[in-house]
Amino acid sequence: MSLLEVRDLRVTFTTGRGALRAVDGLSFTLDRGRTLSIVGESGSGKSVSSLAIMGLHRDAAVEGSIEVDGVQVVGAPADQVRRMRGRRMAMVFQDPLSSLHPAYAVGEQIAEAYRLHFGAGRRAARLRAAEVLGEVGIPDPKRRLAEYPHQFSGGMRQRVMIAMALACEPELLIADEPTTALDVTVQAQILELIARVQQDHGLAVLMITHDLGVVARAADEVLIMYAGAAVEHGPALTVFAEPRHPYTRGLLNCLPRLDGDAEAALIPIPGNPPSLLSPPDGCRFHPRCAERQERLPCAVSRPLLPQPGPAHRAACHLLEETR
Repeated sequence: MSLLEVRDLRVTFTTGRGALRAVDGLSFTLDRGRTLSIVGESGSGKSVSSLAIMGLHRDAAVEGSIEVDGVQVVGAPADQVRRMRGRRMAMVFQDPLSSLHPAYAVGEQIAEAYRLHFGAGRRAARLRAAEVLGEVGIPDPKRRLAEYPHQFSGGMRQRVMIAMALACEPELLIADEPTTALDVTVQAQILELIARVQQDHGLAVLMITHDLGVVARAADEVLIMYAGAAVEHGPALTVFAEPRHPYTRGLLNCLPRLDGDAEAALIPIPGNPPSLLSPPDGCRFHPRCAERQERLPCAVSRPLLPQPGPAHRAACHLLEETR
């Protein structure tokens, strides 16, 4: 059985202009020891999905099924989900400076979760905090327990966030844009750290990103999202080598190639993502799709990602006709 099973996930926010369905029918599974990257433009539903898995939505209607090691998250009592956070699943948030409390030393913040979940005393919790800080590569961890978030660099703050996530030995680690705002060298260090921690602890890693370079380096599988729905899913290297959905091809065409013409212009995807308050009929990508054909039902019928289906699958009427 997969560690994480998401089935027909729908997340809806109520706004003054009507219902906004930020995630609409998302399904996927993730096994222990594997890394799945969810990729898409801003507003595609990536982070909303990860927060739903963590049970952190307060002002949204969450429907469908989310099971972590066989335990249902959707509809579960708040105290049960609270016990799961940190212990079964943990999250590294996008901006460590805003996620860490500026008025508390990092050692206190790491130790607090450990004491809560294990009932440990202050000394044992402090020793555990120093242990995980050392594990994520922070020098002189016992001394740095007493330091505050502003005394750490951006890369070191991200390491602190990873240490906090690991303190209670979770089975699932969710990393939301873990390399945003970091320089290239530090990005590589953080990705190597996550890979080493995963190997050492057998974690399942769900990585949320818009950076296809991060996906190529770190992911076993990739799930492409557009306008709240999955449009392609498969092994990362296969998706990059043989993208099946026009949106995936569009994302790849936006990237410069080392083996291409250095003077050649990049090919942007025309138009803008649709409003989720009133998404277009049919395929949500069809207004921007350069490959749509009038004889296909692109503007009428919404293609769905086959569930279950082959290892590499896409939600596209053009693909269905070709097949």
